Amino acid sequence: MTMTYRDWVSEDHLSQVERWKRHGLSNEQIAKNIGISEQTFYNWKDKHVEFFEAIKKGREVIVCELENALIKRAKGYEIEEVVFLPERGGGVTEKHNVKHIPPDTTALIFALKNMAHENWRDRKETEFSGNGKVSFAWNNKNAKTENEENEEIENNAK
Repeated sequence: MTMTYRDWVSEDHLSQVERWKRHGLSNEQIAKNIGISEQTFYNWKDKHVEFFEAIKKGREVIVCELENALIKRAKGYEIEEVVFLPERGGGVTEKHNVKHIPPDTTALIFALKNMAHENWRDRKETEFSGNGKVSFAWNNKNAKTENEENEEIENNAK
């Protein structure tokens, strides 16, 4: 039986689509779960606001959770471990240890490149001017623009 949008327009079905997206399923996986092609999935998403909103809501939740997990890894955190130690008399002692998980430099770099890309991106811009002078624009807050450099040269020449 071929699925139609009318089969999936109910609140229960749209909630299911939202849950799938919230749990990290790809659009392709959701389409397969519904029993439609990926192209039909995108057609539904483009033509039906309710379907689009269900996908969007689910995606917002998982993106927020992933962002929070990335920030947690980038900053480091502490966890409490519970260890049960056997006693000589046959009992068990419960011991609580606080374990520090250090910041993850890969997560830190990734977060900075995406959240503060103006200062942390890898790409450096290079500009060439027609007067034979080469000017490099580094992504540095304190770097002067070419116009500022030219004004400074003009002012020093006076």
